[in-house]
Amino acid sequence: MIQRNNSADGNGARARSAMSTLTNSQASDLGPTLSGQGRPDPAGIGKKTRTKVVAASFIGNFVEWFDYAVYGYLAVTITAVFFPDSDPATGLMLTFALFAISFLVRPLGGFVWGHLGDKIGRREALSWSILIMSAATFCIALIPSYNTIGIWAPILLLIIRVVQGFSASGEYAGASAFLVEYAPANRRGLYAAVVPASTATGLLLGSLLAALLTGMLEPEQMQSWGWRLPFLLAAPMGLIGRYIRTKLEDSPVFKELAKEDNAVKAPVSSLFKNHWRQLVQAVGAVLLNAVGFYLILSYMPTHLSQNIGLSETASYVATTVALATYIGFIFVVGMLSDRFGRKKVLMSASILFVVLTVPSFMLLETGNFLVVVLVQILLGAMLSLNDGTLPSFLAEMFPTRVRYSGFAVSFNLSNALFGGTAPFVATVLIASSGTDLAPGWYLMGAAVISLVAVAFSVETSKKPLS
Repeated sequence: MIQRNNSADGNGARARSAMSTLTNSQASDLGPTLSGQGRPDPAGIGKKTRTKVVAASFIGNFVEWFDYAVYGYLAVTITAVFFPDSDPATGLMLTFALFAISFLVRPLGGFVWGHLGDKIGRREALSWSILIMSAATFCIALIPSYNTIGIWAPILLLIIRVVQGFSASGEYAGASAFLVEYAPANRRGLYAAVVPASTATGLLLGSLLAALLTGMLEPEQMQSWGWRLPFLLAAPMGLIGRYIRTKLEDSPVFKELAKEDNAVKAPVSSLFKNHWRQLVQAVGAVLLNAVGFYLILSYMPTHLSQNIGLSETASYVATTVALATYIGFIFVVGMLSDRFGRKKVLMSASILFVVLTVPSFMLLETGNFLVVVLVQILLGAMLSLNDGTLPSFLAEMFPTRVRYSGFAVSFNLSNALFGGTAPFVATVLIASSGTDLAPGWYLMGAAVISLVAVAFSVETSKKPLS
């Protein structure tokens, strides 16, 4: 346990101890202000250091979600490449089943990366996770088609996506914890919003490339080589991200914890023993984000082209426009959560989804391009209220000694059960119910559960990092 001393001498000693762990340039910028619990206030960190932290956190999640975007947006083409003998509906379900199966390993990855991040440091864990993830994404582009090697094609795709799922499970949580621990106390929401903004930017580039490729290439060209091009980009982007991360130091609060030798030997065990209530609340709070993110920002182009009747290019363009506005919403929401609190913003998101999701899916059925774009912008704005607040909310829920583990386990468990399976569940629900509104009802149910979970949690925006 961390020893706490409220005396002036105790605080001064700890402040001097924290100062000694920083680089000379950082220490010169750092005043005597404390953020609570004897930890140094990260508001005094130099601008150059903070810029590097933001860049390092951005690029890893960008690469991760660029891959997921490409896979989701090119699902129809991937189905033709890896499941050519299946009828379109069955093949699409198999493609999304592979997408979902790769998420089943994410809780395991959350345990591993969370343990490493809390034990040896955020920087080291993030540096390895981006390397493994980008290498696996690059390998997808090298898999021969089903017509070339038969059943081994989808088997190899599954193996590589499992590796991706394992490595990616440390990205979102680690980057969020890193940013929150470096951010000024009154701007943690804004800084943490960089993480969902980076995921949306990855989705945006994936959507742009999908629209460009499907618009310029014939279906035969797409199935032969066009679909491979986006996955090849992962290698150089991943190497750049790893290089930036290796040049950083760990956050001041983690370095202080390590200096005091108070890091627990088994962070995940401590998490379940001492913080299980926060863990349950966190899993519930993530549920809306997990389902909403994949239905609205990943599955939607497939839904629009396969069920609503829009062309593939029009579906990608509509999603691209919505994503561009979504990125702007994210940063606004981050500032709102700093001003009004995490709970109010998260609960507002859940209430809006309960009320407006099904009517929004009804409007999508008109098939009118302008209506589709406006509805996607609306759904994106609603989701941004959740997505732009969740990273700071989850990071603040857990103390430094188990922050990475708590975030990684809760986020990846909810995403494994409900996020990665969302496109598959939506496809099955539509096929079994016969209505294109089924994904809307599913999303509304997720919003109800998240609303309850957040309502029973405590406000975290004004709490000092412990």
